[in-house]
Amino acid sequence: MDFNVKKLASDAGVFFTRAVQYTEEKLGQAEKTELDAHLENLIARADCTKNWTEKIFRQTEVLLQPNPSARIEEFFYEKLDRKIPSRTTNAELLGQYMQDAAKEFGPGTPYGSTLITVGEFQKRLGGAEREFLHTSAINFLTPLRNFLEGDWKTISKERRLLENRRLDLDVCKARLKKAKSAEAKAAAEHELRVAQTEFDRQAEVTRLLLEGISSTHVNHLRCLHEFVEAQAAYYIQCHKHMQDLQKELSCANGDTFPNAFAVNASTSGVSTGPSPLSTATLPGASSPSRPTNPSNALESSTLKIEEVKPPATGTRKAKVLYDYDAADTSELSLLSDELITVYTVPGMDPDWLIGERGNQKGKVPVTYLELLS
Repeated sequence: MDFNVKKLASDAGVFFTRAVQYTEEKLGQAEKTELDAHLENLIARADCTKNWTEKIFRQTEVLLQPNPSARIEEFFYEKLDRKIPSRTTNAELLGQYMQDAAKEFGPGTPYGSTLITVGEFQKRLGGAEREFLHTSAINFLTPLRNFLEGDWKTISKERRLLENRRLDLDVCKARLKKAKSAEAKAAAEHELRVAQTEFDRQAEVTRLLLEGISSTHVNHLRCLHEFVEAQAAYYIQCHKHMQDLQKELSCANGDTFPNAFAVNASTSGVSTGPSPLSTATLPGASSPSRPTNPSNALESSTLKIEEVKPPATGTRKAKVLYDYDAADTSELSLLSDELITVYTVPGMDPDWLIGERGNQKGKVPVTYLELLS
């Protein structure tokens, strides 16, 4: 291997003089050439762009792939320039487990057939997630990565070169000040002119690169819009899948598993009035007016308190907000701040619930309660 000893010695000398100049500047023993204000602003803006782009990039990676081991695996595949293998999403895996379980339980049973249906929709959700991850990686993550690993490395290289040119310029200025003889001054002035020219040229190159940050912002803005569009499309698709799933389950199960706390005005002969939760949970609110007791002929003939049994699922705890005096034997009197168990039954007025306190049971108004669980 052919070594150029003179060049090696020259480079070592330059490195040493730069190190001395830098140290003396830090100690306040040497003057430092300041960059113009415009260039300083461009540098500060570029640093800010780099820092926040890096944070957004890393957090987006975490959002799209929460598993750190999977992120490390994908990183190595990218560095080795190999295709990242397709990975099953959690929703797809859950859907497969549900369908496998249905085969064991019996696809003809209510539980098994429901598992098959829910499993299929979980797979659809997983497919939507896979498409979202793929689109976001291409349209959002890749441009950010290209900036950090491409443009920013070029900018950093030119900035380091500018700093070296600035140190060389200040070294030449210091030599000119120390020169005594006319010959030494002439040589120092020549070195200073050369160093000034190289510094100005490098400053211009760096300035042009830093001004390109504005174009980077425009590009990242477009990518951000595409990321939001992909995210919105993903959530819309998920919402549609869940609505379709709910419809299928409703058709398949009918009234087997009614929602114990669904407010359905169509099953009642009266209007619903204000939202029970919004009225019951307002801090400092005064006791609400007594709701109309639905003890009409229809309900009296179909709902007998002593015959009402709590459902297997759907009971909840409730905190009483205000004292309430029962109007008749079908209602339950309440004391402020006590805890009771509540539930509803099909055909019951949505402004009322069945309340239980020990062996006591009766109808209670929803507006006097705060549902806890």
